[in-house]
Amino acid sequence: MTAPGTGTGAAEALKRAYLTMERLQRQVDAYERARSEPIAIVGTGCRFPGGVTDAESYWRMLADGVDAVGDIPGTRWDHEAFYDEEAGRPGKIYTRAGAFLDDIESFDHDFFGISKREALAMDPHQRLSLQVCWEALENAGRAPSGLAGSRTGVFMGAASWDYITAQIRHPDDVSAYSSSGAAPSFVPARIAYLLDLRGPNLTIDTACSSSLLAVHQASQSLRLGECDMALAGGVNVVLSPMLMISQSQFGSVSRKGRAMAFSDSADGYVRGEGCGVVVLKRLSDAQRDGDRVLAVVRGGAVNQDGRSAGITAPNGAAQREVFRSALAAAGTAPERIGYIETHGTGTRLGDPIEAEALADVYGRPSGPEVYLGAAKTNFGHLEAAAGIAGLIKAALCLDRAEIPPNLHFTRLNSNISFDGTTFQVPTRLTPWPETEGRRAAAVSSFGLSGTNAHLILEQAPPPAPPAAADDRRPASVLTLSARTESALSALAGRYAERLAQDDATPLADLCYSAGTGRSHFRHRLAAVGTGREEVAGRLAAFARGETGTGLVQGEADSPEVVFLFTGQGAQRPGMARGLYDTQPTFRDAVDACAEILRPVLDRPLLSVLFPEDPDDTRINDTAYAQPATFAVEYAMARLWESWGVTPAAVIGHSLGECVAACVAGVMSLEDGLTFVAERARVIDAFSLPGTMAAVFASEEVVAAEIAAFPGQVAIAAANGPANTAISGERDAVEAVCAALAARGVEAKKLHIASAGHSPCMDPVLEPLRRAAEKMTFSAPRVPLVSNVTGTLWPWDQVPDADYWCRHLRGTVRFADGVRTLREMGYHTYVEVGPAPTLLGVVSDALPPGHDDLLLPSLRPKQDEWEVLLPTVAELYAAGVPVDWDGFDGDYTRARTPLPTYPFDRVHCWQPLRPWDGTAAVAEDTPGTEDGPRTRATRAGRRASRGRRRASRIPTAAELLALAEDERLTTLRTQFALGIKDVLGSTSTDIGLDEPLTGFGLDSLMAVELRNEIQSRLGLTLKITEFLGGATISSLAGRVVEELSATAGASPADQAGNGGEAPGVIRRAPRAADAAAALLDELTGTTAPGPGPETRS
Repeated sequence: MTAPGTGTGAAEALKRAYLTMERLQRQVDAYERARSEPIAIVGTGCRFPGGVTDAESYWRMLADGVDAVGDIPGTRWDHEAFYDEEAGRPGKIYTRAGAFLDDIESFDHDFFGISKREALAMDPHQRLSLQVCWEALENAGRAPSGLAGSRTGVFMGAASWDYITAQIRHPDDVSAYSSSGAAPSFVPARIAYLLDLRGPNLTIDTACSSSLLAVHQASQSLRLGECDMALAGGVNVVLSPMLMISQSQFGSVSRKGRAMAFSDSADGYVRGEGCGVVVLKRLSDAQRDGDRVLAVVRGGAVNQDGRSAGITAPNGAAQREVFRSALAAAGTAPERIGYIETHGTGTRLGDPIEAEALADVYGRPSGPEVYLGAAKTNFGHLEAAAGIAGLIKAALCLDRAEIPPNLHFTRLNSNISFDGTTFQVPTRLTPWPETEGRRAAAVSSFGLSGTNAHLILEQAPPPAPPAAADDRRPASVLTLSARTESALSALAGRYAERLAQDDATPLADLCYSAGTGRSHFRHRLAAVGTGREEVAGRLAAFARGETGTGLVQGEADSPEVVFLFTGQGAQRPGMARGLYDTQPTFRDAVDACAEILRPVLDRPLLSVLFPEDPDDTRINDTAYAQPATFAVEYAMARLWESWGVTPAAVIGHSLGECVAACVAGVMSLEDGLTFVAERARVIDAFSLPGTMAAVFASEEVVAAEIAAFPGQVAIAAANGPANTAISGERDAVEAVCAALAARGVEAKKLHIASAGHSPCMDPVLEPLRRAAEKMTFSAPRVPLVSNVTGTLWPWDQVPDADYWCRHLRGTVRFADGVRTLREMGYHTYVEVGPAPTLLGVVSDALPPGHDDLLLPSLRPKQDEWEVLLPTVAELYAAGVPVDWDGFDGDYTRARTPLPTYPFDRVHCWQPLRPWDGTAAVAEDTPGTEDGPRTRATRAGRRASRGRRRASRIPTAAELLALAEDERLTTLRTQFALGIKDVLGSTSTDIGLDEPLTGFGLDSLMAVELRNEIQSRLGLTLKITEFLGGATISSLAGRVVEELSATAGASPADQAGNGGEAPGVIRRAPRAADAAAALLDELTGTTAPGPGPETRS
C-alpha cells in the first residue's frame, strides 16, 4: 500500500528532474551552437609585393594575373656577394629572385605615438603590422580609437628574427629598445598597447602555417567567448640572406625565379614579403551590428605531420586528416567545395603529396569543376604571411564569384594525376562553377616544421535589403580628420576619388561610415553637400589647396559648448516644422510637451505651432508664445544632445532661462512647461499695458534718461556695452526713446505683447508666486548662469518661488552672464531657439576681436537643414565630439568601404649591417643612420656615448637672470627642443599643451630628461612630473614657480623644508603614479636610469 503523499512527491520529483533535463539540454544546445558558430570576416588589410595596399588592389593583381616577383633589392644585402648560379655552394644563393615590399624603410611614427628613437629600433614586422591592423579596422568600419578597453584579441603569425640578426652582432649594438623592438611577441603586443585592447594576444610561429593558424585560433577564441572581436593575420619581411642560403643548400628555392605550383616546370618557390590581417566577429554579432561580411569561416582544423619522411618533409596522411577534420568542424560536405587555395609551393616533392591528399578527400569523378590555385604564383612564398594571403584571396573569390589564374602553369606535374577528379588549375580569370546554395572554398597552409592548418570558407549570407531612399535630410555632412595637415589634404584627395568613382552608394551612407567608422584627429575637415558630385568637387579643390563654400576646416581642441536659450519674440508659425516631420527625437519631445499642455491650453499645441491657416498668428499671443517657444527649444536641446552635443553650461534670456533651467535639471519637463504656461497666463491676465524698446546705448546712459520716469520705465535687459532694453508704460517708453533720439541715440520699438521686467509686471508677481510654489525645484546639474545676478547659480542652492518672481520683474543681466561664461573658459555657443537673436548680443558682449564660435540652430525663412548642418560641421571641425551614431539614429544607414588613412611616412631606418658573404662575421659591424659601420668606428661610437650632447636646458643662473615674464616662455621653448632631442626627432611638432606621452616619451626618455633638468637647474623632480598627462606648459610652469620660490627663500626657509631638497615639485599622490614612483625609487635622483618598465 502506498504511503499518503508518496505519489505526489514522486510526481514533483519527476517534474523537477524533467525541468532540470530541459535546462541542461538548453545549455548543451547553446554550447554546441557556440562551438560551431560561423565567424564573419568583416574587414581586411594587406600589404603585398607589387604595390598591393588593400583588398581591392590585391584582387586586381590576382584577376589580371600579375607576377610581383622581381630582383632582390640592394637595400637588403649585397646580393652579388652571395650569388652563385651553381647549386649547393657553401654560403651562396643560386637565385636573384624574390617578391619584396616597397619602402619598408618609411614609417609614420608620429601617428602611432612612437618616438623616432624607438621606431629606429623597431623590427619592420612590428611597424608593418601596426599600419595594416589600423587599415583592417578602418576597412571593417570600426574606429580603432573606439576599441579601448574592449575584449578584442590579436593573433599574429610571425616567424622571422632577421631584423635582430641583421642589426645586433655585438653587445654595443644593444639598446634599451632592442628587446621590445625585435622580439616577435611584440608584434601583436604593439597593437594591443596602441589601442588598449584587453583580449587574448598571441604571436604564433609554426613557420609557413603561422598566419592561417592565427585565423583558426582567433576563430576558436571567438567561439569560446574569450573575445568579441579579433584581428588575425601574419607578417613576413626578408632582411637577411641567411635563410635563403640555407634554402639554396636545401634546394627548395626556384632556380628559375618563378613559383609554378602544380606545373611540370616547377622547381621550387620564391621567397616573398607581406602582411595581411582580417577582422573577425561571430556572424550573429556581425549581422546584429550591420557589418559588411566578406566571407564566413565555417570551421577549421590543425594537426602535425609527426614522423614523416624527414622533419621538413610533408606527410600526405596528415594532410588528409586535417582536411577531413576541418570539413567535419565546418559541417560541410567535400562536394560543396568549388575552389581550394592550396599551399602550392611549387616544389617537386610538396606539390605531388598535396595533390594526392586533396584528390583523396575532395576528388570526385563527376560534377562541377573544383579549381586549385595558389597566391604564391603571384607573390612568392610569404612564409609566416602565406596563409593569410591565401585566405584573403579565397574570401575575395567567394565574394566576387570568380577564380583568378594560377600563373606559370603550362602542363600538370608529371608526378600528379587528376584522374577520377574534376580538379582544374585555372589559367585565366574563371567564373565560379554553378552550385546549389552558397559558394564554399577551402584554404591550406602547411608549416615547414610540420604544423598543418586547413579552413573552410563560405560565401557571406545575403545582406539585409537596402533601405528605401530617404530624403528626409536633403544634405549630408562628410567628416575627415588626420594628425597632420598634409595627411588631411591627402585624405581629401582619396575621398574625392572614391566619391567620383562610385555612383551607387548613397552619400548619406558614406557620411555615416566616415563619422562612425573612423577615429577623429586634431586636423579636421567637414564638407556639407547634397550629392556625391558636389562633395567630391569640394574635396578635390581642398586637396589642391583651394578653399570654397561648403567646407569647414579646423583644429580640434575639445571645446565645451554653451547652450543659449532664446526668449520670447523669436516665435513664428511653422517654426521647426521640418524637424518635427523628419526627426523622431525632436517630434517625440514636442509631442510630450503637447500632451503636458493638453489640459492647460485651450487649443492643442500643434495647432498653435503648425496652423493650417498661414494667416493664423495666435502664436504671437503671450499665452501661446511662451509655452510654444519652450516646447521647440526643449525639443531642439534634446535633439542636439542625441547628436552628442551636450551643454557644459546653459544660459537663457528671460523666458529662455526657464528652458535652460529645465535642461539643467532644476525642474522636470512637466513642472517647467506647466510653470511657463501659467507664467504666460498670469502675464496675459494681470500685467499692465506697456511696451518695450531696444536702445543702442550703455546701461549707464539709459539709466540716466529713465530716471525722469520713476515707476513707469525700467531697464529690462542689459545685453551689452551698447545694447540695452527698456520696458514700461507706453507713453513713458516713447518719451524716453524720443529724448534719446534727440541726443543721437538710436532706439527701436519691439513688437512684444507685454512689458516684461518692468513695473507693469507688479500685479503678476503674487499669482506667479503661488504658481511657482506648487512646483518642485532642484539644484542645477549643469552650470546655470542666472539672469538675475549675471553669475553662476550656486550648486548647493535651489531656485525658489521668490527667485522666479525677481526673475520676471528685475533686469535681465545677460551681458554680465556672458562675461561670467567667458571667465569660466567657454568660447563655443549654440543658440537653441527659433532664430539667432542672441548671437549678436553675445558677440557685442565679448571683447573686440574675439574668435569665439557663435552658431545658430534655426533661422527664419531658411530650411532647417541649411542652418543645422553647417553648424554641425563647425562644431565637428572645432573638436566637439559629435555622436555620429546618434546623428543618424533616426535613419537606416549601411556601412560602406571608405579610403583608409594616408600615413605621413618618413624615412625611419637604421641601415642593416652589411653582409659581405665571408665567414669572418666579426669583421661585420653595425651601421649608423648615415651609412655602414666598420669595426674601426665601433670604438669611436662607444666613446661618443660618453659625451653628452649640448644641453638645451638653461642653467638656474641663466634662467633667473631673465625678466620674470621671459622665464616661462624661454623654458617652454627650450623644453620643447630638449624633448625633441630625447625623442630623436627633428620633425615632430611638439604641442605645448599636449601630453608628452602622446609623442612617444617613455620612462627611459623621462629619466634621461629628468636627470638633465635636475643637473642644469638644481631641482629634484619626480618621474610622475613627466609621465601621465604632463605637458611642456605644465612642466615649465611648475619648474619656474619652484625655482623662483627657491631663489627667494631664506636659508632658514629652506632648512625648514623638512629635509626635502629645495625646489622639489609636490602634488597629491595618485594610484596611477605607482609605477613611476617605483621607477623614482629605483633610479634615485641622479642615476642614469633604466630603460622602459618591464613585465619580467
